[in-house]
Amino acid sequence: MGHPRKNRKTYSRPSHPWQKERIEEEIILTREYGLKTKKEIWKASSLLSRFKSQAKTLSVSTTEQSKKETQQLMDKLKSYGVVSENPTFDEVLSLEIRNFMDRRLQTVLVTKKLARTAKQARQMIIHQHVMVDGKTISSPSYIVRKSEESAIGFNDQSAFKNESHPERELKKEMEEIKEEVRKIKTAKTNEEIKEEKETNVEAPKEVKEATKDEPSEPQKSEKKEEVKK
Repeated sequence: MGHPRKNRKTYSRPSHPWQKERIEEEIILTREYGLKTKKEIWKASSLLSRFKSQAKTLSVSTTEQSKKETQQLMDKLKSYGVVSENPTFDEVLSLEIRNFMDRRLQTVLVTKKLARTAKQARQMIIHQHVMVDGKTISSPSYIVRKSEESAIGFNDQSAFKNESHPERELKKEMEEIKEEVRKIKTAKTNEEIKEEKETNVEAPKEVKEATKDEPSEPQKSEKKEEVKK
């Protein structure tokens, strides 16, 4: 059972340490979601496994207690925003790890444009700048419920609460720069297409006929030799 004050692991490691496909997928997830270690992936994977295991058990049971537990399971998944309003067991069993990774507080901050990058969002959370529904959250892996999305913001004592903060202004400037670069690229592409069309325009018929009647270079040289003789 262990000591009650000792924290236990909330995740389980992979059954096999050297699986190429799993390792490659973990590397992609780590970069995409700005994770520090693979433990955060294993936590989300363990949470997903628990929900799927519970759904498998409840799908074959027909007791009154199983119906209550099924309703509780579906309500919990709906509150996380990973299933539809009328979920089925097939929908629960088809969930992927990305469904839960997208609901992490670190990812939601970037989605709501309160942070420029996942790494910046992680730093904000760890340094206790972020509040969810009036509570300061210091865990980037916190799963945000749908009802809490509108209640995400910065602490009153945080410098990021001010919209004119340099880091938040930089976000707007970067968006404006990206938009200008996109317009320049589009204009250049249009000019290149226009130039190609102009170069590919056929010569007028008069020019073609004139060039057609003119003798070629070998014919000109032969005529010159005849005149000399």
